[in-house]
Amino acid sequence: MASRRPSSSCRFLALCPLLLLVVLALSPSAGANGVFKVRHKFLGRKPSVGDLLDHDSRRHSRILSSVDLPIGGLGLPTSTGLYFAEIGIGSPSKKYYVQVDTGSDILWVNCISCKRCPQKSDLGVELTLYDPRESVSGSLVSCNENFCVSTYGDIPGCVANLPCEYRVVYGDGSSTAGFFVTDFVQYNQVSSDHQTKPVNASVTFGCGAQQSGDLGSSNEALDGILGFGQSNSSMISQLAASGTARKIFAHCLDTINGGGIFVIGHVVQPKVKTTPLVPDQPHYNVNMKAIEVGGAILELPTDLFDIGDKKGTIIDSGTTLSYLPELAYKAVMNAIFSKYPDLKFYNNQGFLCFEHSGSVDDGFPEVVFHFENSLLLNVYPHDYLFENRDNIYCVGWQNGGLQSKDGRDMFLLGDMRSF
Repeated sequence: MASRRPSSSCRFLALCPLLLLVVLALSPSAGANGVFKVRHKFLGRKPSVGDLLDHDSRRHSRILSSVDLPIGGLGLPTSTGLYFAEIGIGSPSKKYYVQVDTGSDILWVNCISCKRCPQKSDLGVELTLYDPRESVSGSLVSCNENFCVSTYGDIPGCVANLPCEYRVVYGDGSSTAGFFVTDFVQYNQVSSDHQTKPVNASVTFGCGAQQSGDLGSSNEALDGILGFGQSNSSMISQLAASGTARKIFAHCLDTINGGGIFVIGHVVQPKVKTTPLVPDQPHYNVNMKAIEVGGAILELPTDLFDIGDKKGTIIDSGTTLSYLPELAYKAVMNAIFSKYPDLKFYNNQGFLCFEHSGSVDDGFPEVVFHFENSLLLNVYPHDYLFENRDNIYCVGWQNGGLQSKDGRDMFLLGDMRSF
């Protein structure tokens, strides 16, 4: 079999071939777009297979569990994020490094008055505490302002100038609490000649005054979280409401250099295909229709792609691996390795591994996920098989029935880079 590789370096398992685009909703105005360059937290070091599962376990304990989040959606502590970006906040603008997260609904950064905020990070970035008093464009959001009322409704005891407070409690008991402020957020915008320039937009975000659990002690700490969630409180929703950008975002994560870009607004080049989101879901869910392995469609029951009240397939840039329902997992694995009956497998920290010499692209089949609107996600052997050490390869697919916290199967497609 001839080696088949994607046409660009952007080849992460779940998101890039959905090709860069997640459509939230179409706003009437075209608007401009914003670009955020992102870095991967594992950049410069090769994680063990245990690191990958440990990362996903911590993340899924939050995004797949019950939370107390009055503003809607799911925010995630820093240690569960894979990608982070640099943004500017305030006037004059200061640098902040924030986790870029499709599972979170607000932008928040650690505040100058923060208790138990991390003072340093092992990710090679300098942490900064936001001080609204040092920014001439910053202002506190009161409990009777439209943003607060639309987020929480009428707040008992609200009087003028009383701060609009937020609190997020996660499934593992860690939390963030503080108050909302409005200030300029600086990011890059693509001009008509395909050059980028810094622009400012007024955004309401959280000023974290108290952190607990992993948020106050993580060695992989950042200044905060930039949520790309669907709630009206998210930054992308605010930019769309002000006419600054269309309510569309795209992301392409670079497997080779360990980074990539997130784009807010319409993507002109390259041309992309889209698939609609499943409505009324807390995550970004899409409709998977079929799975193809080596050119053959697997015989799977159609209701497998909609399990209970969990409709569709979760797309999550913060998860390293891909999780399939047990029935689909076994069918995919059998189809991939049907031509290798003598291959000897062994378990390595929860991964199925085997010895193989030569390029995996020359012997193993391509897997294709079929989504609504005839969108195809091509997954190449070097995407789902990663080399753990010399000539030892492990399978990136995981049995979702074994991993799901509530014991139910799930489709969850993550980053699954080739490290």
